[in-house]
Amino acid sequence: MPSSAALRQQIESDFQHRYPSVLTPAARSVCEVAATGIGPIDELLDGGLPIGAISEITGPACSGRTTITLAFLARRTQEGSACSLIDANDTFDPESAAANGVSLKHLLWVRCRNALFDKPSPAVQFTASGNKQFKEKPWTRLDHAVRATDLLLQAGGFAAIVLDLADEAIEHGRRIPLATWFRFRQAAERTRCSLIVLGKAAYAQSSAAVVLECQPDHIDVAAGAVIRNFNYSTWRSRMRFSPLANITRKQPASTWTTPATGNSDKRA
Repeated sequence: MPSSAALRQQIESDFQHRYPSVLTPAARSVCEVAATGIGPIDELLDGGLPIGAISEITGPACSGRTTITLAFLARRTQEGSACSLIDANDTFDPESAAANGVSLKHLLWVRCRNALFDKPSPAVQFTASGNKQFKEKPWTRLDHAVRATDLLLQAGGFAAIVLDLADEAIEHGRRIPLATWFRFRQAAERTRCSLIVLGKAAYAQSSAAVVLECQPDHIDVAAGAVIRNFNYSTWRSRMRFSPLANITRKQPASTWTTPATGNSDKRA
């Protein structure tokens, strides 16, 4: 029985004229990255989050996903770059962001609220007098978040846009069409914007260049009940590019620590 190497060579020679690279994996695209400022995370990502691509940071509450995002926003806003945060459930805490180094004057905070359609819904109901009355259907916060993200991406001018779906139910986030994520991916690439999606799970699927999965690890407690440090574990479940500065492969998981602050327990 021929060896696997001999079989591979035979297949490649048979298909080389029609399919030159039939058994050769496609090289990952090269992408510019921006550092998050958290050493273990940047090492895990070979330098940082990609520019002009979608990054998803997932995990339960208090898993470090928001801390990573605020660290990244702090770096970009301190450089003078304009950034935006689409707050789907109105849970963003500006005080915690400022304590983490985010320059609020360079951050556009979009607070999504329930509203009504501009035009009445086709559904109607009848009043007691028998007259027809249009029943207006409310937009959800998720609808507003997706529309706002689309508008800002198409407008351009933002170094980073965060779509915060961290408090959205997983089944709602998964209802966002794949065509929407593909459009976001193209717009982010065209405008050189880093689109960061926070959620309990990954939603963008193949449109995401990076997916980080976060989990809480343990808490360092000093004397009594004083919390000193929060420890987190982060896995890189997807990375579809090679950074310009470094093409070496890193370990797909990392642990890191952040010191406790007065507001750190609000949205870790």
